[in-house]
Amino acid sequence: MFGLDLTGKIAVVTGSGRGIGKQIAVMLAEHGANVVLTARTDAEIQKVRQEICDAGGSAVAKVADVTSEAAVAALFAYVASEFGMLDILVNNAGVGLFGPLAEMRAEDFDATVAVNMRGTFLCSQQALRMMIRACGGYIINIASIVGLRGYPDQAAYSAAKHGVMGLTKSLAAETQKYGIRVSAILPGGVDTDMVRRSRPDLDVSELLHPSDVAQAVEYLLSLSDRASVDEIYIRRRNSKPF
Repeated sequence: MFGLDLTGKIAVVTGSGRGIGKQIAVMLAEHGANVVLTARTDAEIQKVRQEICDAGGSAVAKVADVTSEAAVAALFAYVASEFGMLDILVNNAGVGLFGPLAEMRAEDFDATVAVNMRGTFLCSQQALRMMIRACGGYIINIASIVGLRGYPDQAAYSAAKHGVMGLTKSLAAETQKYGIRVSAILPGGVDTDMVRRSRPDLDVSELLHPSDVAQAVEYLLSLSDRASVDEIYIRRRNSKPF
């Protein structure tokens, strides 16, 4: 689709052991990218790495906690040492801890913000240090519809994803002079473990599939250097439009 050729490109995908991150990583590898898979669970990313390699693609798996400054620095130091460059960063790692705000523990709020927003900040910072030197690159942040709207029992998750959108907008303006593009994808309900837990009221058959988000990433990367897209909102077909 889109005639995308990523042969020789180096891509890092956070949270790529399952769900949306896995689908994005597999798509990138199918188009020729060398993919660095990263997540906190080694068994998951090793399984994805094997799947990609069995299909003829190229991938390595590196465990990293995106909330840890030292772990993120070590991850990108590995990328610099092994590949000498970075073309694509997909900030997908995310977690949602839900419940009424009046009853939410402060540590659950902090954990939600740490993975979604601090992780995006730390990974983007490291990636930019490589991309600025190369005068090019693409950072794609996987946000959520809750980065635009608020929902009951999702205050922490919504605050974190609104923060991701703020980072995205500022980075897009800050890095334009270096030829770096920064975009956000904001999907509605996607059939992932987190959505099934947080929104049991949704009909699973009507949810988006992780591949729908991967296709949006594919589209962004297929654009010519003349074009840049700030954000893509993917709505479930049966949900209400804005």
